[in-house]
Amino acid sequence: MLNLKLATDPRWVNLAEKNISEILTDHAYCEQKAATSCISLIIMYPDLKPIVEALIPIVSEEWSHFGMVMDEIYKRNFKLGFPRKDEYVNKLKKFQKKEGSREDILVEKLLTNALIEARSCERFRLLSIELDDEYLRKFYHSFMISEAGHYKLFMDLARIYKDNDYVKERWSQYLNHEVEIFNTIELRGDRMH
Repeated sequence: MLNLKLATDPRWVNLAEKNISEILTDHAYCEQKAATSCISLIIMYPDLKPIVEALIPIVSEEWSHFGMVMDEIYKRNFKLGFPRKDEYVNKLKKFQKKEGSREDILVEKLLTNALIEARSCERFRLLSIELDDEYLRKFYHSFMISEAGHYKLFMDLARIYKDNDYVKERWSQYLNHEVEIFNTIELRGDRMH
């Protein structure tokens, strides 16, 4: 379903398991950033009813996820660390086309969000099947399902504002660029991406 061109390095789960407090902190901030990103799209495109209507529930869901991760952090007697620079997301944003119509720019943002959600889904899946902690396996399984739905939603929204052939071609370019990103950034067990 996700059609990612590069699977996560299998060593990532082992690194993440050794840094579970750091992964939970990074996950919390990923959820916060996802909610913020959707709010930004609503603010930038208040005149586009499909965007507003589709993203209002996503904002609520992402913020709810932030709360769920925070509960898990506190339940484990961890502390929420400080936000971190997300090199992966920043490199995706640099790849966005900055020229064109409002709809062109919107589609770039939607495809970026779709890819972030797809990669998160893939990583949550790995955590849900490979962590030793049974509770966390179930915890991450629920996030995996949610991220898959968000990925699909962002792709569907992109197809409202650009034809399917364009979206398919540009999506392929994003996937190729993501491979380049992973070839240039360090594999870290304290980051979701």
